[in-house]
Amino acid sequence: MIGEIDIFGVLFPPLLVWVGVALVLSMLLRRALAGAGLYRFIWHRPLFDFSLLVILTGLVSLVMTRFF
Repeated sequence: MIGEIDIFGVLFPPLLVWVGVALVLSMLLRRALAGAGLYRFIWHRPLFDFSLLVILTGLVSLVMTRFF
């Protein structure tokens, strides 16, 4: 079991921290996709953005548990 993450004396569950990191990555990726004009091929943008966040959260959690 992974313990809590201590940030300035406040204990956070690891999933909350991983979602925060994935949210930042998602915002950067969404900006890049919008700038490239790829959102015109997406049928339902909010659903796509949520799916992107879920996938990035899974990738961040995989990387964090495997390498840190």
